[in-house]
Amino acid sequence: MGHQRFKVTCTLWSNINRLNQESRPKLKRHFATSGETIPTQAQVVICGAGAVANSVAYHLTENGWKDVILLEKGRLCSGTSHFGSGTLGLFKPIAERNIIMYSIKLYRQIQEKGYDIGFVQCGSLNLAQTRDRMIYLKRRMAYNLPTGLHCELLGKNETRQLHPLLNTDDIEGSVWVPEDAVAKPQEICKALVKLSKQGGARFFENCTVERVLTENDRVYAIKTNRGVVRCEYFVNCAGMWARELGERCEPKVRVPAYPAQHFYVTTEPLAEVVGSGAGAGGEHDHMLPCVRDYDAAIYARQLGGGIMVGGFELEAKPAFASEKIPQDWKSQLPQDWKHFGPYWEKAMNRIPALRGCTNPVLTNSPDNFTPNGKWILGETPEVGNYFVAVGMNGNSLQGAGGIGKAVADWVVQGEPTQELLPFDVQRFLDLHNNRNYLQQRVTEVVGRNYAILYPSQCEYRTARKLRCSPLYSVLESRGAVFGVRMGYERPLYFDSTYKRGDPPPTMPPGTYYKPKFFDFMLAEFHACREQVGILDMSSFSKIEIKPGKLSEVSGKEDICNGCQGRYSWDSLEEGDLLEDQESDGRIDYFMVSPTSQQTRVFEWMRKNLPKNSSIVLKDVTSMYTVINVVGPKAKPLMAELSNSDINLLPFTYKVGKDYGARDVGCLTQRFMRIEKFIPFWAEDLTSITTPFEAGAGHRVKLDKEYFIGKFALQRQKERGVEKRLTMFVLENINADTDIWPWGNEPIYRNDQFVGTVTSAGFGFTLNKLVCLGYVRRGGSSGARGGQGQVVGADYIMARDARYTVDIAGRRVDATPHLFAPPQLFAPPHHGATATPIDPTKGASQYRPTVVTSLKA
Repeated sequence: MGHQRFKVTCTLWSNINRLNQESRPKLKRHFATSGETIPTQAQVVICGAGAVANSVAYHLTENGWKDVILLEKGRLCSGTSHFGSGTLGLFKPIAERNIIMYSIKLYRQIQEKGYDIGFVQCGSLNLAQTRDRMIYLKRRMAYNLPTGLHCELLGKNETRQLHPLLNTDDIEGSVWVPEDAVAKPQEICKALVKLSKQGGARFFENCTVERVLTENDRVYAIKTNRGVVRCEYFVNCAGMWARELGERCEPKVRVPAYPAQHFYVTTEPLAEVVGSGAGAGGEHDHMLPCVRDYDAAIYARQLGGGIMVGGFELEAKPAFASEKIPQDWKSQLPQDWKHFGPYWEKAMNRIPALRGCTNPVLTNSPDNFTPNGKWILGETPEVGNYFVAVGMNGNSLQGAGGIGKAVADWVVQGEPTQELLPFDVQRFLDLHNNRNYLQQRVTEVVGRNYAILYPSQCEYRTARKLRCSPLYSVLESRGAVFGVRMGYERPLYFDSTYKRGDPPPTMPPGTYYKPKFFDFMLAEFHACREQVGILDMSSFSKIEIKPGKLSEVSGKEDICNGCQGRYSWDSLEEGDLLEDQESDGRIDYFMVSPTSQQTRVFEWMRKNLPKNSSIVLKDVTSMYTVINVVGPKAKPLMAELSNSDINLLPFTYKVGKDYGARDVGCLTQRFMRIEKFIPFWAEDLTSITTPFEAGAGHRVKLDKEYFIGKFALQRQKERGVEKRLTMFVLENINADTDIWPWGNEPIYRNDQFVGTVTSAGFGFTLNKLVCLGYVRRGGSSGARGGQGQVVGADYIMARDARYTVDIAGRRVDATPHLFAPPQLFAPPHHGATATPIDPTKGASQYRPTVVTSLKA
């Protein structure tokens, strides 16, 4: 009976909501310019007039750039900025938090200027219902505290004292973040319009961008329904329409973001809310904290005298099934109570006062989500001076202020002025921009906002098997458990208990402790250490470099030295350059770089070729299969193979079996490179690290001719570095029973915060957990402590220096190393199962095993 009543009530609520939507007052227009003639030229053209676009315009004018125009296809602030929860949450990974922190600072300043934007720092409570969620919160708290964010761990009773309406019976605890805030999205959007206009920016409504015109792969004009505007820079802030706009350009620009249906419920004023001390006005009285119940996938905040409840559904729905977003998109947003009903039930359990609500209104507020749930920012690889700032993943207000500043600074300075690598548009390929791919992926990405993403154990379920090595089916038949990177299926590890014919093995549930598949990884390591390990490296990016003239590139070092500057040395550090001598004396080159670097390395090299160069670059990633054969027996094995008939059809020997050859996955390789102190791109190396900081200064040849960044590196070598990549071997920790370090843990030197772990793993040779991280000078001012002070080996390795790493609130002793410990390079200790082969005898002692069955 209760279920039937719920269904009837849902239908009633949908009808009431529709009537409420129709009766809402129309948006008051500001700076209506639909009848004005648009200018024929401008320095910067921005498409869109939502919170993000207006923030970009505002910050450009703050930088002194006055010749800025914004083109809006409808009315100002009428897109997805019209919706939104208005919540501003700082309890995030540091890269996101820094941008959101600036947003909060900006909105506070706007309110202090007299704009009524409803900004209130009411704080937030982040709840944990399970033990693993509590570890999740403690880990996030550990790296946020020393870097400038105040947060506090609370028990059940303390949590309820801060929010008297909460049911806390079923929670483990919470984290209180007092600096979190709320504000009115549309009022901030309007305020930024006014402030931008005061700075010189001009806004034009009812102006549709039809095409972005290019010349020599650079923006030169924008074609609109009201004329052509020549410009120097273009910024795509078109929200849900950004992807479509990217395709209206030649060459096409990838903007992989797609709208998903996104729901929230608002209630009438509730007696319990008013009775808690929050008046009907809400914004000007005491306000209840925001609540994020991650395990229920919901959030709640006070809105006036009522409550707003939203969710990040575990199985979301893409918005709009048509090829393009329809013109009347607002009328095609179903108020789907059947879909959101279970989340409303969870909300009523968390805040029992909601059960007394008589007229809850459900709103479907679509927003752009990206393939990995992170913003898309920066200059596009396809077209110069074409910037994007899109993909707000369910909360455009939260990042708008900081994103506007970051993108505006990038336009003005010509390069990022802060670390934006996690959000760089160059992390994508064409497949990420495919509409079917995006429609599948957004159904999963929405829910991952609140999911526990166990490190190295949280692979995507959707949009898989798009890029596969030719060996995929073979590896699958050998028990491979696959993960995905840049759309490429890669073996993470091999389940040696798998038998052909069984269902393919899958990764077990994630954990913050020792992975449940660790024994498989350990066996793979021993194969690499004592026998032969075989790794499919086909996913690595591969670029052919063909000099058109013999005089154009004289040798490998000339290419390498061009890749050693502060912002681009990763092209060398993360790429192996191979030579191939042609019959005419010309030397061709073949660069191999990490999977995630495919777009970034290629575009960096292309953009930095000399003008009128005849050098030809070709991305050949999908054309080659790469197998890495490692281990002490690898050399004699390859010698045997090189003297064999490699024609696969008559190949009847299981070559490698007697060598103890074993398939090896990416996770084992990852752990091995960490204990060998080999830094990795996008973790230990970023666009603002240098070779000297990463301990690779010996690879920089400052006596060569000029290369990008040479003078900056010269000064750094003379003065010294302000941070240095260091290896830490953890001492008082039990790898079998204790929580592992997984990255982002804070590093302390004599109880002073000095850095953050960039990558971590188990050191198989050392039999201990190992971390890598940059060390700075400690200081009392949090993340900025010690800035500008030189860090040398004497400081890092001082005898009186005691290092600890904070793992989910527990300090663990750590021994520092500036170079990999020597025992890592000692010959392996062979036991009964591993007899070394004498390399001086070649392969003569090896006798291949005859295969008697194709099933062997």
